[in-house]
Amino acid sequence: MKILITGGAGFIGSAVVRHIIKYTDDEILVIDKLTYAGNLESLDSVLKSDRFHFKQINICDRNSLNSVMASFCPDVIMHLAAESHVDRSIDNPSAFIETNIVGTYTLLEAALAYWQTLDKGKQASFRFHHISTDEVYGDLHGTDALFTEKTPYSPSSPYSASKASSDHLVRAWHRTFGLPIVVTNCSNNYGPYHFPEKLIPLMILNALEGKHLPIYGDGQQVRDWLYVEDHARALYLVATRARVGETYNIGGHNEQKNIDVVNLICDLLQELVPNKPHNIKNYRDLITHVSDRPGHDQRYAIDASKIYQDLGWKPQETFESGMRKTVNWYLTNKSWCEHIKDGSYARSRQGIIDEVNL
Repeated sequence: MKILITGGAGFIGSAVVRHIIKYTDDEILVIDKLTYAGNLESLDSVLKSDRFHFKQINICDRNSLNSVMASFCPDVIMHLAAESHVDRSIDNPSAFIETNIVGTYTLLEAALAYWQTLDKGKQASFRFHHISTDEVYGDLHGTDALFTEKTPYSPSSPYSASKASSDHLVRAWHRTFGLPIVVTNCSNNYGPYHFPEKLIPLMILNALEGKHLPIYGDGQQVRDWLYVEDHARALYLVATRARVGETYNIGGHNEQKNIDVVNLICDLLQELVPNKPHNIKNYRDLITHVSDRPGHDQRYAIDASKIYQDLGWKPQETFESGMRKTVNWYLTNKSWCEHIKDGSYARSRQGIIDEVNL
């Protein structure tokens, strides 16, 4: 197949690209605006594949979308391009409205126009796969319930509200115009190539430098953690095997309090990096509690039974095995992290783009 992936230079998108190139014979075109979180170095392992192509495109640019769809002729579109950091959405909601809502609308319009040009057989097999988040469901604080595919939406932040809006748009384009769509809502991802502003990589890198490990509030917020390579497997299954119109929740079966996540990171580093900076006795001594985030949801938890029953997917990594792999990856890929810190990952883009452009 030919698969067009938006946001394929991001954390989850790059994991999907690496999975498809490694385990299938499919051809991929990545389109990515390459904002601060888009890193082509995360795709180093696939850049020389003749089944990989790249175009630097903003999903709000309708003419460019029309052009790449006409030239690449995708069988599947996997839509991962999104602004995704909650704190940034609080500081600057407009970027989230523009990318997550207007961008998704523009992509849907381009996909619909392209789909309408296909013959009946191609139309029937085509899929528009929209990748979203469990944050659209809101807060499970005070209950033992789990998010299911039928949980009502109740987003709390500008980020989750913008993703909820995009989910509704995708389903509306299916109901109104017949576009063949599938939707997935995932829990918190972690693993290799995660941008350092997110909780787990931030804690790892701060600890290695002897910096404070800031935790919002009391650290009792609960998240269901999903190893990113498990997620990539699930997304490919949904994109290629799910029935049109279906929604799947994808979770790691790993509910963890934030404070416990950070404690585990500290314990792994205590074992793997015994020579600590600044004469620190224990990495846990670096933990610092800071003022909580406005509107901070206290608990997310996913019921992922539907995707197991329908498609046979379940996570392969436990939280402990996935975290050990993640910490080890950051310890052995310090250059990737350094290139982000010093900005050189952004400066090196043009040479890579020139090499892999379709």
